[in-house]
Amino acid sequence: MTKTLRAVRAGLLASVALLTTGAAPAHAAAQESIPGNGLYLTVTHGDARSSDTRGTLLLCDPPQGHAHAEEACEELRAAGGDIDRIPPRADVLCPLIYAPVTASAQGVWDGRRVEYTHTFSNSCVMGAETGEVFDL
Repeated sequence: MTKTLRAVRAGLLASVALLTTGAAPAHAAAQESIPGNGLYLTVTHGDARSSDTRGTLLLCDPPQGHAHAEEACEELRAAGGDIDRIPPRADVLCPLIYAPVTASAQGVWDGRRVEYTHTFSNSCVMGAETGEVFDL
């Protein structure tokens, strides 16, 4: 990951913290008590050497910042903010083609830090297992 992408990610995460906590100093609120729901989502196509990364900031109070914000927020609400708990889609048949894609999420959901990274065999499998969340 490039330094620029890391800096952008850090800035967006700081924005999520400010948007969800107000302008209060960071030391005034414990990490476990941060209100609001917001995740910085990235999807990287290819292997570890790839630079094909896209990202967006998903805010859910109200849903915004994502092409499918309402659907993604609803899926996350139903899963308690745990991406691993989103039920896989039973009506999707994915090809057995290896074209790796890595999905990552960082942010806050119901006052808890969320950090998620998973590499899927292809984007179809990612969509089948994570719903609309990473459909950037």
